[in-house]
Amino acid sequence: MADVVDKKTRSRMMSGIRGKNTKPEVMIRKGLFARGLRYRLHGKGMPGRPDIVLPRHDCLIFVHGCFWHQHDCHLFKWPSTNKQFWRKKLGGNKSRDEKTEQKLLDEGWRVLTIWECSFRGGGWTIDDVIDAAVDWVHSDWICAEIRSSL
Repeated sequence: MADVVDKKTRSRMMSGIRGKNTKPEVMIRKGLFARGLRYRLHGKGMPGRPDIVLPRHDCLIFVHGCFWHQHDCHLFKWPSTNKQFWRKKLGGNKSRDEKTEQKLLDEGWRVLTIWECSFRGGGWTIDDVIDAAVDWVHSDWICAEIRSSL
């Protein structure tokens, strides 16, 4: 099946997809700040450049989009066109995420992954997600994820 838009339009659309400061990431950051947590952004020089770094608590937070990180939830669906490209691209993203998380754990960081599906039709409100993240930051858990409850 051919693309429904021309190459120039598709290029413009794809260039609008952000890698950092996404809406979900900004919502999480604002909620953490409002609950008294202070952080750094985009862990410069760190494996995977974590979205949120909380050095005082030795923890990192990734806010992942379910499509781009191939999450097994109701939001992820394989594209019907250019299948070979997308399998390679998304498979590479997922593999890189796993290696990055292991490197960070080996360096002594605690890692939390917040999935987009948790607050986009996943049975949680954004406040529930932020409360769960704050609870995790103050816990002893090494690694966790917040995902859809469906």
